[in-house]
Amino acid sequence: MDSKQRERKSILAVNLGLAANIFLAALKTTIGIWGHSPALLADGINSTSDVAYGIVVSVFMRKASKPADTEHPYGHSQLESIAALVVGSFIITTAVAIFWNAVNNVYDLLVGQGDFGGATVGALWAALLTLVLKIGLTIFTQRIGRQTRNVAVLALAYDHRNDVFSVSAAAIGIFLGRMGYPWVDPLAGALVAMVILHTGIEILRESTADLMDTVPGRSLAQQITELLSTVPGVKQVEEIHAHRFGPYLVVNVTIGVDGSLSVAAGDEIASQVEHTLYQRIEFLRRVYVHYHPASTPQADSAGDAVPETITFTQPGKHVLDWSK
Repeated sequence: MDSKQRERKSILAVNLGLAANIFLAALKTTIGIWGHSPALLADGINSTSDVAYGIVVSVFMRKASKPADTEHPYGHSQLESIAALVVGSFIITTAVAIFWNAVNNVYDLLVGQGDFGGATVGALWAALLTLVLKIGLTIFTQRIGRQTRNVAVLALAYDHRNDVFSVSAAAIGIFLGRMGYPWVDPLAGALVAMVILHTGIEILRESTADLMDTVPGRSLAQQITELLSTVPGVKQVEEIHAHRFGPYLVVNVTIGVDGSLSVAAGDEIASQVEHTLYQRIEFLRRVYVHYHPASTPQADSAGDAVPETITFTQPGKHVLDWSK
């Protein structure tokens, strides 16, 4: 998938979710108030916050698609992780507010200070309509997020999935409230808040890991080592570094080659290493290969061990930029 197609799909998922959340926020908030349903009103507030951060994500997504420049040589893709961080922060704030309000409503009913007598049937139908729409949005957005490896889109998919659970709890609360158990409706609102809070924490954890340059170190090193074991002339794989920029990877590899080879021959091996990694590792944007004489003559295979070191060595260096 090229960058323009990736950008187009990501923005489609964001805009579709934004349009759906605007509609649902207005519907659930209005009917939650009119239909006397604390659970549906809590879910409507959740959708309202979805609208707010959906606008933020849309802005960040457009900025993330800007090409690389002198100040950002690897592009602006990490803005996607920042957008996911914003999403997670909004979700946690919303969850705390909904939970506090729901607990107050439950307490008032239990001590006899509340006058809630059950929601209207319109509130139940609104919850069921939301459930159907959110199931469809979850499936669609999750598919786009996996195809594009866009953490902001995946964060939205998790939020849509979260809404499926939360509106299900709201629907159950509304139904039982109409059956004569009015305290279940606001209690469902509190459960909705807990589910929302969990999703917000997960999104923050994943987006923070991206910003802290966390990569699947051992598994990625194993994959690269196995790939380079098939490249003629590679005697050792000594160091492997990977940096994430949005969905893209920049890889630094240090290899050992026969010390009697000419510089041109070493350069040819480095070129083959780069082409092999570029062809076999998805979303690889740039490869740096450092090469020098193999340190131990008995190491004849790059697949002997997965390197553990995290230091750079010089002498020969060959660079190929695949960002163009």
